Amino acid sequence: MINIMLVAGARPNFMKIMPLIRAFGRYRGRIKYSLVHTGQHYDKLMSDIFFSDLGLPDPDIKLGIGSGSHGRQTARILEAVEKILLRDRFDLVVVVGDVNSTIAAALAASKLHIKIAHVEAGLRSFDKGMPEEINRLLTDHIADYLFTTESCANDNLLKEGICPSRIFLVGDIMVDAFFLCKTQISRSRVLRDMGLKNKGYAVATIHRPSNVDCRDNLKKVVDILNAVSRIIRVVFPVHPRTRKMVVRFGLKLDNVLACRPLGYVDFHKLLQRSRFVMTDSGGVQEEATVMNIPCLTLRETTERPVTVKKGTNLIVGLDKGKALKAIEKILAGRWKKAMPIPEWDGRTAERITKIILGQRENVCLKG
Repeated sequence: MINIMLVAGARPNFMKIMPLIRAFGRYRGRIKYSLVHTGQHYDKLMSDIFFSDLGLPDPDIKLGIGSGSHGRQTARILEAVEKILLRDRFDLVVVVGDVNSTIAAALAASKLHIKIAHVEAGLRSFDKGMPEEINRLLTDHIADYLFTTESCANDNLLKEGICPSRIFLVGDIMVDAFFLCKTQISRSRVLRDMGLKNKGYAVATIHRPSNVDCRDNLKKVVDILNAVSRIIRVVFPVHPRTRKMVVRFGLKLDNVLACRPLGYVDFHKLLQRSRFVMTDSGGVQEEATVMNIPCLTLRETTERPVTVKKGTNLIVGLDKGKALKAIEKILAGRWKKAMPIPEWDGRTAERITKIILGQRENVCLKG
């Protein structure tokens, strides 16, 4: 029996953990796991509704860390996870994504010589101004299992000198979550409730600190959304931090349907039936590719280049002219279609589980 700690802290983590929990459940005689919720995202709209939508079990351990500066939040999570690892015997700590909970839990495990698996390893924006980029780099260099979503991620890790035997191309676990929830998504009534028509609107999601915490950048984002809203209705589920900064900077969203954050099921129905999406989220770039929805990324870089190369994604930065030109193409039906990505087949969690079990002796996991 292998004892695994699964760590989740922020909204994107919950989507990535759910398929792993389903896969681990098929090996109950060989895997025992505990789900730790750090509380990095903690309110009902950013946490509780996702547990409900995704059918996640209640966490075995809730740390209740809450918000704070990057240093303070990371330190508090590290300290709390370390206490659990000292108290209880775990063979492997699984972290996902690139949030502060990811690096904090990985550091705690590394210093106690406990094996680490990183799901979504090797993604690089090559922009160290993004706190997530630092988290990704550090986590990958101390992890024992590096589970990648695409071949570019493998290339990044190899260029950084990471041993090939630690790298496993398994596919995108966000795709697993989408496939597992397709029935619930199809039943969502969010379009009816919001008075929207199929393909009659665009979606926007903005939350990155580089876009939200700088007034000049957030003003450019708002200007883009306002300009687009004069062409097609824009639905904008507003992240709490983004809403706070819009108010603080005295900015105004004109004619934009700004709403509260949505749960997993309603948001994905909204995205699936939209004409296009404008986002600074890495996960939404992937999901738009899977759904074949045109995607405009309001950043200068992406850590998911396959969504540009094979998907529907275009990097437009905060250039309103470039965004409007792209939207003209989308509305004229001249947008590129997504190409198949073989590993994005909904079987990522199963591959991860089999690798963990099959490699147990090779990586000296304790039994």
